[in-house]
Amino acid sequence: MSLSSSVLPKKVQIVEVGPRDGLQNEKLSLSVETKVALIDDLSSTGLTRIEAGSFVSPKWVPQMANSDSVLAQITRRENVRYSALTPNMKGFELALAAGAQEVAVFGAASEAFSQKNINCSIKESLARFETVIAAAHQNKLPVRGYVSCVLGCPYQGNVAIEDVVEVSKRLIDMGCYEVSLGDTIGVGTPLKTQTLLQACLQEISHEQLAVHFHDTYGQALANILSALELGIHIVDSSVAGLGGCPYAKGASGNVASEDVIYMLHNMGIETGVNLEKLVQVGRAISEQLQRTNNSKVGLAMSAA
Repeated sequence: MSLSSSVLPKKVQIVEVGPRDGLQNEKLSLSVETKVALIDDLSSTGLTRIEAGSFVSPKWVPQMANSDSVLAQITRRENVRYSALTPNMKGFELALAAGAQEVAVFGAASEAFSQKNINCSIKESLARFETVIAAAHQNKLPVRGYVSCVLGCPYQGNVAIEDVVEVSKRLIDMGCYEVSLGDTIGVGTPLKTQTLLQACLQEISHEQLAVHFHDTYGQALANILSALELGIHIVDSSVAGLGGCPYAKGASGNVASEDVIYMLHNMGIETGVNLEKLVQVGRAISEQLQRTNNSKVGLAMSAA
């Protein structure tokens, strides 16, 4: 497919996942105050969707142990929706009490990944989500679905496209308004991305699909571009490239929000985000975490 501005979306919505998917993979745990400051700073950049926390067992994800306190203390902006990951009813109830405005459930397209990470089959994991989704709808909360390992699995290798389509369609049918397709280990490449998305688009509207790429092998921006060419206009990313890849030692994880937005703006695609402000946020949180800023744009603009 040749690149043409006529097929590209005029506006892309960025879902900022740094405070959740990013921080939960960082080695250094941050205080509630630092997390609150991060989310408040992100809220001031023009971002409208921010993952603020995760209500999972602190035994498994200690970095997310204080998500209730974080959600209670952030300064909420009217135009920003703050979401939380809720894998089960206990997590949902905690998120509801903390004032989450959206909840998310997390499935996998890989049977091996599902068994190793949540100790149940894909079918069993989806059954667990039914009660969460029903409770969310009763409380008028939108539910987002995540599907991990859509382009490869650290345990089984290749993942069948039909499995990705089946799980994604099931989540939509269960009541998720949107499904985010996650390249969990970052092995996807542009043509594989397009082949997968073309199959998903046979069953699911492009309005209901988002992409979530990890940059483990440096393919994330190319994969995002290939998704844009198919009309996808919702992209997950993480400020300063927060997060690692637990299945590839020493490798980077989430694609940096700054890098995505720089690319989009220079293609004439609107995001509503102030890139200069976002770069400042990325620089500050990288200093707090005592780590290198994983955003190439962030490093370049900070040095300019």
